Parts: sequence; C-alpha cells; structure tokens
Amino acid sequence: MLRIGIVAGEASGDYLGAHLIRALKSQHNDILIEGIGGKGMQAEGCRSIFPMEKLAVMGIVEVFSSYIELLGIRKQLFKYFSSNPPDIFIGIDAPDFNLGLEQNLRRLGIPTAHYVSPSVWAWRKRRIKKIARAVDLMLTLFPFELGIYQQHKIRAECVGHPLAEQIGMQPDKLAARQRLGLDKDLTVIGIMPGSRLSEMTRLLPPFLRTAELCYEQSGDVQFISSVLDSSAVDYCKGVQSDLSLQHLPLTFHQNRVHDVLEASDVLLLASGTITLEAMLFKRPMVVAYKLHPLSHFFVKMLSYIDHAALPNLLAGMEVVPECLQKQCYPVRLARYIQNWLNHPEEVAVLEEKFAQIHATLKKNNAELAASNILSLLNSR
Repeated sequence: MLRIGIVAGEASGDYLGAHLIRALKSQHNDILIEGIGGKGMQAEGCRSIFPMEKLAVMGIVEVFSSYIELLGIRKQLFKYFSSNPPDIFIGIDAPDFNLGLEQNLRRLGIPTAHYVSPSVWAWRKRRIKKIARAVDLMLTLFPFELGIYQQHKIRAECVGHPLAEQIGMQPDKLAARQRLGLDKDLTVIGIMPGSRLSEMTRLLPPFLRTAELCYEQSGDVQFISSVLDSSAVDYCKGVQSDLSLQHLPLTFHQNRVHDVLEASDVLLLASGTITLEAMLFKRPMVVAYKLHPLSHFFVKMLSYIDHAALPNLLAGMEVVPECLQKQCYPVRLARYIQNWLNHPEEVAVLEEKFAQIHATLKKNNAELAASNILSLLNSR
C-alpha cells in the first residue's frame, strides 16, 4: 500500500487536492491518504485529521491572531507523521504552514512535494532557500513560475491548472443565463466579493454601492452573485438591507460561481483564484481588494511586482484594471465597469488574449501532477 500524507489549507487547495487524489488512484491501485483536507478531498478518500477551516486564515495580522493554534496543529501533524511515516508528503499551497512541516519531514527522510508554487517571484524571495531545504519536487500551475526554481536548481514541473481543463474554450453566455433564469437581453453584471467573511466584510459594501451607481446610470441591468452557502446569502442580504439597497435587482445564488461568471457581461471581483476563472470564461473584469491596513503595509513592503490580479500576471501586463485598498471605492469601480460595457472592441481584444493564455494552461493537470509525484517516488 502507498501511504500519502497531504495538507490543503483552503477551498482552492481542497479543489486541487480532490483532483490530484483521483488521478493518483487512477495511476496506483492501493493508496491510503490522510492529513488535512476539505469536503472535496474527503469525498475522494482523504482522512482529515483536523478541520481544514482551521488553516483558512488570510492576511498577516489575521495569521498572527491564530498563530498559536496553527503552530499546535502543525506540531501534532509532525508527531503523527513521524510515528506513521508516509511514503511521500504533499503540501498543497498554504506555504506558511506546509513548508515548515515539509522541511521537518524531509529531515526524517520522507520525500516531499509541494503543489502550487509560493509567490517567491512576487515577494519574500528569501523563501526560495527554505523551499530548497523543504521540497524535493515543486509543482507549479503557471509557466512563468519555473524560472526561479531552475535558477536555484530545485526540481520543478509546470502542470498547468485544472480549471483550464474544466472550463471550455468557448463559453456559452446564453445557456448560463437560461440556467440562472435570467433575461437574455439584459446587461448582466456579476458581483463576487470573496468567499471569506473578512473579504465580504471589506468588499461587499463598496461593491453594492458600485452596483447602485451602475443601476442609476442604466436601469436596464441585472446583478448576480454566487456565495458559498445559505448563511453567506443571509449575510449578504443583511448588508444590502443595512445599506438600504433592497431596490437593486440583485440575486444571490449558492455555489453557482461558474454559471455567474459565464452569464455575465462584466464582472466585479475580489482578487484571487476567481480572477483566473473569470479569465478562462473570457470575461472582462474589474479586480478589487482590501486587506487589513497593517497586512497591506507588510505586503507592499515585501512585494516585487506591480500587479495583483492573475490575468495581469499571466499576460505580463495590465489587461484588466486593479483597484486595491484606497482605490477600491464605488465611483472608480463603476467607471471601469462602464468602460467595458461601452467599448466592445476592447472586450474583443481582451477575449483573444485570454484565449491564448487559456491554451497555455491546458495540460491535463491532475494526471500530470500525479505522474510527477509517482516518478519522484520511483526515483527514490
């Protein structure tokens, strides 16, 4: 039996982990998988020793407040895997948690793979030394990430992104609108304020005020959003009521992210993986984000790049507007949305650029990641 230790720290990691586990099972008949994973990974057979939600903390200040608990979880995992050594350990994203665990397990002779490159090309470049000590194999999602690992002679492979496989090259806006019960002739603006409560707390009010401005400029518009569950819907409707914006034609859906992205004419998004999904659906977007001011100060101090949104990073230039921190205010956001709606020729150029990037990310991701992990094991 092949024993695999694995840790994912949030919803996007759980998604990647679930696909990876499925691919590993298809390439190896007898596997035991345990560590930390969400519902997707557990459905594929991963035994989660701790709830994944304990690791889903965003922002430097927020991590500090949970530091002792996170440190305790990592120590207990190390103790467990030391007593029950897996044949390989796979850390999925969550580098601040996983790299330390990987380094300690590697010292015991346990091979380690890290799936999703930390943003060493963007900030905290000194982490590359820790990665070299912690990781036998780095699996990156994007081609531009390989350079720094090749420079430091760290074994790395670009496996592409699973979303590039899942999302078709040609989106069907009409079909998505039919699934959501939308009028095919209305202008549809998608509003995605993030999945974490901390994100929604900071982004939902300016996003709703932006929708109000767009509605005032053109009443022939429908707003749609997708959130995780019924409690998130209740929270969003509560904020909408508190702002006295019940008159807005805004519908909150549960867990219908791809339908919302595909059905929209333009999107207002929190920065994150959602911007990659929007790019794969070839949708024009406005990207916004707000961190705790102290977290933002540290990020800016340590950052080496000019862009935050994945479409801009993948394009190597700013192709969609970013409104971060103080720039995230309704008048500015609404102006960028209206610019996309009023300039279809710019949208057409953007769609072509997004199609080119999509093609570079389509690599049969999970199977390629699994085969590289098993190849590492065979080489040992």
